Amino acid sequence: MTRNVLKSSVQNASFSIFFQILFRCITFVLNAFIIRTVGQDVLGIMNVRLLLLESTILFLSKEPLLKACLTNAKSHNWAQVINLIWVSVPISALLGLILVYVWIHLLSPTDDIYYSQYKLGCYAIAISCIIEQATQSVVLVAQSFCFVKLKIIIETIYIVCRTVTFVYLVVNHPNEAINAFSIAQIVSAVLLCALYYGFFTWYIPRLIKHREQEDKDENEKMVPLFSDMSDFPFRSVLNFFPGFMFNEDEKIDSNLLVLTISFLKQSVIKQVLTEGERYVMTISPVLTFSQQSIYDIVNNLGSLAARFIFRPIEESAYFYFTQMIHRDQPLKKQNEKNVAEAAKVLGQLCKVVTSIGLIGVVFGQSYSYSLLYFYGGKKLVSTALPTTLLQFHCFAIVLLAINGVTEAYVFATMNNNQLDKYNYLMVIFSICFLLISYVLTNVFGPVGFILANCSNMGARIIHSLHFIHTKYLDTVYRPLDGLIPTWKFLSVLVFSGICTKYSELYFLPHSMLLHIGFGAFFFLLTMITWMLENRSLLELGYANYKRRVSLKTD
Repeated sequence: MTRNVLKSSVQNASFSIFFQILFRCITFVLNAFIIRTVGQDVLGIMNVRLLLLESTILFLSKEPLLKACLTNAKSHNWAQVINLIWVSVPISALLGLILVYVWIHLLSPTDDIYYSQYKLGCYAIAISCIIEQATQSVVLVAQSFCFVKLKIIIETIYIVCRTVTFVYLVVNHPNEAINAFSIAQIVSAVLLCALYYGFFTWYIPRLIKHREQEDKDENEKMVPLFSDMSDFPFRSVLNFFPGFMFNEDEKIDSNLLVLTISFLKQSVIKQVLTEGERYVMTISPVLTFSQQSIYDIVNNLGSLAARFIFRPIEESAYFYFTQMIHRDQPLKKQNEKNVAEAAKVLGQLCKVVTSIGLIGVVFGQSYSYSLLYFYGGKKLVSTALPTTLLQFHCFAIVLLAINGVTEAYVFATMNNNQLDKYNYLMVIFSICFLLISYVLTNVFGPVGFILANCSNMGARIIHSLHFIHTKYLDTVYRPLDGLIPTWKFLSVLVFSGICTKYSELYFLPHSMLLHIGFGAFFFLLTMITWMLENRSLLELGYANYKRRVSLKTD
């Protein structure tokens, strides 16, 4: 396999960032339209209750299997991997059956006018999750063989389809917004499945034909779509289904199964940690659906960086580190070039995400009100709570940034024993997080959710830093140095924070545009300082860009 794993990971991250920003922002703008059209209660039911159901089913049935199957994809017995990844379908069906019953009968009820729509929504979520899981074998193959653009194009179409379907139905039937949400989920899931299988139904016969022509004529022109695919083992789209691929070994790789079980324990805990505040709101309704929708809006605004920048970087980093570093060997016994490259990449990622997080903290304190005003109008900022929530959430951005990258490395390089030990530690984190969330929410209201998240992420970061420091202790590499910003950058940040806060107090009441212009100036000053401090990193990125352009030209 001659594919460039680092290049694929970088492309995956960059494409994901661009398209997710573009189309998630479209969805985000539509939420603002919905909250004005159908009310906050409906948005709370959809964005908190129903999406939590979808997140729970998908994460627990997909995450552990996908992570295990992505590990060391170069040496896979693909027949065993396909058999294993399809286990996610019955798991999602079983989870859906159990959780739909809980969501409908055991959780706090919705208003009578929404009950029938809510019930249909629960069933629709479960069905769409099963359909999506039936696509995971193709998604796994596409990611393992670096079909980066395919993934981005299909997921873009998926998001557009879901959004357009939902908007069309809401505009024509504004009183049935939850039904529109349900229909959009199923339609987009079916389309996602059809597009993935449709592409490989078209691709595989042409790849086989290309190979045959290449064997006959060594001067056959290399087609980029079929290049570096000599190890592609699939001869038919039926090979993506369990039992259709030739296999002399056991039906499922026992090592991957053990790894999956380890990731399953980890995924249950990580899901609680990631969606903890929604579980607290859902199981013990501290907030009304209307208050939940306001918290969700603010939380989504505060998490834009995590969704559009940090998460794609984390996913690509995890894939990259799984291919470069072996789990069961100390670094000294591994390929020195791979170890050096991985350490350099980890250090650069730490530097980039930490800088983004600090910028978010500084400018978020002075521009939270302005952002919320533009998004939701005067109604959203009629009280101080939304602005306070967003300001506190800005502090969580730094922790989200550091936690995402460091945990990506930790999970990609831990062996099975280390994963099992970490799972027990995560249980403690989860229990403490839920208890702290409940206590702080009753004391501080919705702000308590953010404070609990910060304390939990802080504990996880400390563990990840200890693991990485210990792993590189006997080497010359110190990737964690990337977490320490330069004094010049910090000085400019502090100065910008003081000046923009002054602008908020004295300029904002008279002219919001003047306040924004003031902030734009200091943001530009901050970015220029960062670029000057990280000139070598920018030159490396520019050199890689020029290399890609020259290769395309040739």
